[in-house]
Amino acid sequence: MIHMNEFKDEPEDLLAAQARAAERVIRSGWYILGNELKRFEKAFADWTGLPHMAGVGNGMDAIEIGLRAAGIGPGDEVITTPMTAFATVLAIYRSGATPVLADIDSDTALLDLASVDRCVTKRTKGVLLVHLYGRVPDMDAWRGFCLDRGIRLFEDCAQAHGARWKGEHAGTFGAFGAFSFYPTKNLGAIGDGGALGTTSADMDAKARVLRNYGQSVRYHHEEIGLNSRLDELQAAILAERLLWLDRFIERRRQIAARYDQELRNSLIRPLTPPPEKENHAYHLYVVRCGQRDRLSAHLKERGVETLIHYPVPAHRQKPTLDIRRDPKGLTAAERHGDTCLSLPCHPQMSDEDVTAVIEGVNSFV
Repeated sequence: MIHMNEFKDEPEDLLAAQARAAERVIRSGWYILGNELKRFEKAFADWTGLPHMAGVGNGMDAIEIGLRAAGIGPGDEVITTPMTAFATVLAIYRSGATPVLADIDSDTALLDLASVDRCVTKRTKGVLLVHLYGRVPDMDAWRGFCLDRGIRLFEDCAQAHGARWKGEHAGTFGAFGAFSFYPTKNLGAIGDGGALGTTSADMDAKARVLRNYGQSVRYHHEEIGLNSRLDELQAAILAERLLWLDRFIERRRQIAARYDQELRNSLIRPLTPPPEKENHAYHLYVVRCGQRDRLSAHLKERGVETLIHYPVPAHRQKPTLDIRRDPKGLTAAERHGDTCLSLPCHPQMSDEDVTAVIEGVNSFV
């Protein structure tokens, strides 16, 4: 079976390095907020080009902490997309703000700027842009839009490690970039993890207080904070994985390029490729098909695993049925949720695996 991810097939050198890192942490006797975290925060900040990076418990916490550090809270509205992991919307709720949903562009599945414009009110304080599937949109347009309307730009980079716009990494364009290190991400831990990157020293300082119970000095609590700290074990392992990240992303792009060139089935519609190679890190490679369930079953019979990201848009989830949205509706997101299918696109795939996926898709009738 060609799986969506295959961690057991990762290079032996990487597996051995992770084992050594884990032993180093265990023998150190220091497991929380230590030197391993400091080293990883510095290394990941340097890799992304962000001056400040704070490790936190997971990607959702990174968004919540970022919003709170930016002064977002009760009475404020933050516009985002319904086509995302529910954690994006949940983090806005947890910050005390109100999420508002705009529609997506059907060619890219990214947030549609015109739809966002229709959602703006006097209470709008920001746009939380999700770099879905690993792709950054036209960041010049988004920065200009937010500047013109006097609102903040925030970035959910959970799937976008390695994606860039005009040489600048995802997460560097807005007030913050929130990253997830869930195991399946381009840079994944062996458990949960996340980080908040920002160009603001003040926001970084606030985030570090919030992640640690709201205390700046031990036992002195300035804020109602969280318990959300990236532990030493995950930080040490992530530092080792970061050394492999560029070559792993390049392999993802090679696989995606073959899919773009060789998928030839009129029943299948891949998302539109980005204008530049650097714009997409291919956390996922997604196609649309009106007979998605049959396509998935067909591929499974041929030994190819698939997944759906995401079948139920946020406004169709039980807790958010009454959520405010674009007055013209969210039809593109609904259509995408009904037809999208993710194909395997991970760095452990062989050329033969890629060929098998292509042949499987092209043979579907």
